[in-house]
Amino acid sequence: MISRNFLKSGHLPTLLSAFFYFDLSFMTWVLLGPLGVSIARDFGLSPAQKGMMVAVPVLSGAVLRLVAGVLVDHIGPKKTGVLGQLVVLAGLAVAWLLGIHNYHQVLMLGIVLGVAGAAFAVALPLASRWYPPEQQGLALGIAGAGNSGTALAALFAPSLAQAWGWQNVIGMAAVPLSIALVVFLVFAKDAPNRPAPKSLAEYLDVLKVRDAWWLMGLYGVTFGGFVGLSSSLTIYFNAEYGLTAITAGFFTAACVFAGSFVRPVGGALADRFGGVRTLSVIYVLAALGLALASFQQPSPWIALALFLFVMMSLGAGNGAVFQLAPQRFGNEIGVVTGLVGATGGAGGFYLASSLGWAKQATGSYQGGLLAFAALALIALLGLTGVKSRWRKTWPQLAGAAGGLRL
Repeated sequence: MISRNFLKSGHLPTLLSAFFYFDLSFMTWVLLGPLGVSIARDFGLSPAQKGMMVAVPVLSGAVLRLVAGVLVDHIGPKKTGVLGQLVVLAGLAVAWLLGIHNYHQVLMLGIVLGVAGAAFAVALPLASRWYPPEQQGLALGIAGAGNSGTALAALFAPSLAQAWGWQNVIGMAAVPLSIALVVFLVFAKDAPNRPAPKSLAEYLDVLKVRDAWWLMGLYGVTFGGFVGLSSSLTIYFNAEYGLTAITAGFFTAACVFAGSFVRPVGGALADRFGGVRTLSVIYVLAALGLALASFQQPSPWIALALFLFVMMSLGAGNGAVFQLAPQRFGNEIGVVTGLVGATGGAGGFYLASSLGWAKQATGSYQGGLLAFAALALIALLGLTGVKSRWRKTWPQLAGAAGGLRL
């Protein structure tokens, strides 16, 4: 899958450091999810409050990706990444030193953690600008596999919280994040073909283009489902099957690792077969998996298998969407990444919060899962409706009549 030509054409140190930066940032972004069982116990949170607790960092990250996307195109991805990392480190230090004493302070921390979620709008443009159109799917798939950081949080945070207390885990998160910052400073390099800075109005002109809105909607389902479940599954397995926080974290980590490391596969498949065709299959699989997972299973192992299937489908979809985006918006990839990533985060906020509301209102998570399965089918219908126009107009816009893979 990774050819010799791929290794020669880009800048491997930047690609790998972008992945590492993204990975540790995402670990920090979703930290409240794996710690949610402990936090909910200490503060006596309702299902709706638990859903909102894990959804707030996702929404904050979605909004801040817009800011990061503009900064990436204006001052460059490396400077933007360093600035964001310093803000998160400061927030973690303050929360650890002063302590968190109530639910509202948890939500305030969640807003700060959203800055880490904005790393998406830094890592992908940083990697993208080093690679030609025919390698965008694989390059962005590798950089985007930093989604796996959410698995690191699920894997280690519950056991560390049991041993040291969940408030100390917040302080501990600053250690690997600091290492990622050093690696990023040393090895990441802005591509020499970075477009000249534009005015804010020029950046936002992309919102006048219908294709940008379509990509935003498509990613709102794939990444929204991925991050929404990443944030919620520890609480889900604990509430539905009575698993301990540590075991539920292991189950969640397995799902997230599967979804994260299939992302480059999704990008590579899109490079080979076209992003539209790949996404069409993925939406069907994701909707089917979510519908089946919505029913109470007789064993947590069956539920785990279903969510593994769902997360792998959504992870591949994330790679496929970002095989398409640089082909249409190569010169605006920073702000487009921010916009598309923002709607992905918004989708995650919707899923995480709706699962909590559904559980509180009906005693079951089924309504929230079925509603998101319906969104996947709506995305499929939309993609089917625009694919002919894309295949006709995108090569003309890019000046590459035979070079695009749609």
